[in-house]
Amino acid sequence: MSAKTLKIALAVSVAVNLFAVAGGVAYVVSHDRIERKIEDQKRGGRDGPLGEVLAGLAPETREKVRTALREAALASRPDFEAARAARREAIAVAGQSSLDAARVRTLLDQSRAAELRGRARLEDSAVAVLGTLSPQDRKALTPILQRKGDARRAVVRHDRNEDGRRGESPPR
Repeated sequence: MSAKTLKIALAVSVAVNLFAVAGGVAYVVSHDRIERKIEDQKRGGRDGPLGEVLAGLAPETREKVRTALREAALASRPDFEAARAARREAIAVAGQSSLDAARVRTLLDQSRAAELRGRARLEDSAVAVLGTLSPQDRKALTPILQRKGDARRAVVRHDRNEDGRRGESPPR
């Protein structure tokens, strides 16, 4: 073999090895992402404002409340989907060359009504759940009646004492 052939063989070998290493790294990275997604899907419920509110409850109470609220959310889903559909249609009608203001108002009214029905269903279910709890658990769960997640978080953070547990702060 000539020196030129050896150099070409060496260059091809290095290129193939680099390609194999890059493929291995890509596999490992994508495998880790997939594993994290699977873990997130297996985990019951989402972390967030509701998770923070439920964190201070006993596990059996937490699961009972989570199940009841999940059922209420699923029952309310059609109302919220109808609200979104009516709003999308109102946007489409408003964007047409000639404005049909009456139709847009009607669609927006339908959207609001559907959203209010869904919200009422969620709130009624939350009140029903609160009625099944002890006064201490009920007090810990009152932030679920807040409309915004940030407001729930603020109530939860304010309601925790120095030990990280829910309840009233110790006297100073």
